[in-house]
Amino acid sequence: MPAPAAPHGLDGKLIVVVDDDPLVLDGMGSLLRSWGCHVVAGSSGEAALSGLADLRQLPDLIVSDYRLLDGKTGIEAIEHVRGAFSRPIPAFLLSGDTNPDLLRQARASGYHLLHKPVDPMTLRAMLNQMLKKKELADAGR
Repeated sequence: MPAPAAPHGLDGKLIVVVDDDPLVLDGMGSLLRSWGCHVVAGSSGEAALSGLADLRQLPDLIVSDYRLLDGKTGIEAIEHVRGAFSRPIPAFLLSGDTNPDLLRQARASGYHLLHKPVDPMTLRAMLNQMLKKKELADAGR
């Protein structure tokens, strides 16, 4: 089944994807590229920054799995990337864990959390919502 057509709001956006599962990185990257996005993927915040180093471009959005290797969290990965750019880059979390405490923790940290497996239309809606908020904030500056 072909991927949904590229929404014009995503075309050319630089999306950082952090997940410690190579299959998820590959699948998410392929889906986002089919929507016209540029993708930098990594298994950690550090790996994502390494991939961003040559681009010299501020990412438009960060998507991270909540649970990463070595007990790290997606919140830490997002904060690491944001810290390197000293900017509040829009971000949200994904998780296969449905524990309500995880949702509370994500919300307490100010992040939306989508549960895996994520329907492509739900993912696209979240991407568009986060990018629209960013555009509105940028326009207000």
